Amino acid sequence: MKVLFVGDIFGKPGRNAVRHFVPRLREQHGLDLCIGNSENVAAGSGMTMDLADELFASGLDLLTSGNHAWSKREAIPLLKAAHGKQLRPANYPGDAPGRGHAVVQAKDGRKLGVLNLEGRVFMKSLDCPFRTAERLLPELRKETALILVDMHCEASSEKNAMGHFLDGKVSAVLGTHTHIQTADNRVLAGGTAYTTDVGMCGPWDSVIGVRKEAAIERMLTQRHVPFEPATREVYLQGAIVDLDDQTGKARSILRVQERLPE
Repeated sequence: MKVLFVGDIFGKPGRNAVRHFVPRLREQHGLDLCIGNSENVAAGSGMTMDLADELFASGLDLLTSGNHAWSKREAIPLLKAAHGKQLRPANYPGDAPGRGHAVVQAKDGRKLGVLNLEGRVFMKSLDCPFRTAERLLPELRKETALILVDMHCEASSEKNAMGHFLDGKVSAVLGTHTHIQTADNRVLAGGTAYTTDVGMCGPWDSVIGVRKEAAIERMLTQRHVPFEPATREVYLQGAIVDLDDQTGKARSILRVQERLPE
């Protein structure tokens, strides 16, 4: 099975990149499933039902999220939706709306388990993502040997630790949240594809998607300055993992970076 996973989709520029490139990448690489992190789709923070539907129409089969999942009240119906195609991190308290893991099915019937986790270093004090993974993986394995983990967190060390912790237990551990694509994509010793951060779908001429003047002003003055998405040099970034259907191990991981025409 070949799976595309794209990084944090930032505002309208990121959505445009998804709409432009995902169908082309699906055809070019013979992709079976396409997944993306949606926590920044609503002007850079949060998500809504309408914008999720836009991403599904653009070719994504499932959406993950992170700490901005709760930024828009409109996200609650999306997280509760019966189709279960919008995840939130699994290690939030149990009574949080939605769920953090799901099984998505390709057109030929093959299944991929997806687990969404959020880190704790420099972030919220949540349930342990490592223990949460241990608890939920057996449920996913009942349906499929193919399992992809979105590890959404700030610290590269925490993502790296999760990769090694789950090496040989899942098919891929792919990092999100920092919006900066890393060049450490590899298949670990136990057969798990790993990269610290798959990057961002959004504008490069920015500070991680935000208009750079506003971000710099906030850092210089230490005062609240409204953020808004930048617009120039828009890229789609992510990774394509090629997975062995029988063993659940990764054959390869390919870094993806495509620039949207101006």
